[in-house]
Amino acid sequence: MEPTDPRLCRTLLFLPAANPRAIAKARTLDADMVVLDLEDAVREEDKAAAREAAVSATHDGFGGRPVAIRVNPAGSAHYGADVVAVRRAAADFVILAKAESARQVADAAALMLKPVMAMIETPRAVIDAAAIATVSRGLIAGVNDLGAGLGLPPADGRAGLTYALQRIVVAARAAGVAAFDGVYNRLEAGEGLEAECRQGRAWGFDGKSVIHPSQIETANRLFGPSADELEAARRLVEAATGGAERHEGRMIESLHVEAARALLARAR
Repeated sequence: MEPTDPRLCRTLLFLPAANPRAIAKARTLDADMVVLDLEDAVREEDKAAAREAAVSATHDGFGGRPVAIRVNPAGSAHYGADVVAVRRAAADFVILAKAESARQVADAAALMLKPVMAMIETPRAVIDAAAIATVSRGLIAGVNDLGAGLGLPPADGRAGLTYALQRIVVAARAAGVAAFDGVYNRLEAGEGLEAECRQGRAWGFDGKSVIHPSQIETANRLFGPSADELEAARRLVEAATGGAERHEGRMIESLHVEAARALLARAR
């Protein structure tokens, strides 16, 4: 994997591009990728200022960490101006809000001259996730918009999103690109966030979107391999001699060795 491969990221920190204090603070945080948001987090009257601030922030950099700009949806009133701004930016990625087709994502990449990750936020996008993944560098679950689009009661949590979230992971894996779980809406890092991160990793997501500094440590820790996992992977790689064999009470073969090596590489 390349250093800027999104699959190496555990946390995507979304922040309003119109908020200079948030941008300055992000440079001191341990998020693996910073996302400068031009869409939902920015008021209508602040859109133009947010574009210029995002362009400037990307040129100043974030300590060598990858940075992305989330643009407004294709076809929206702000999309054209976003395209013009992003072409001047030094962002590593573009995140297309409410992507609904492979054509939209491919066109965005061609227009903005940058690799695109797609927000999967509508029922149509879930249905077409496999095609969208083939022309993107990653899929990001937009759980709030998706829940609203599916008509899910807010109090039901993620139960009604299970199929959609697993479909996003399957589509990303089939295309060999990153998959990111959606945001946790409560700002504090408590048991709810821990449970959601554990669930997301168990489902196969590479990392999670976060919206507050307090969420970063938990998501980084739970989406990264633990010390016990790394030690077990090292033992497996060292013990493997090829073919099917017994190791620590279970049968292993080449696919287990490859998975262990991938885990060690991700930690590095």
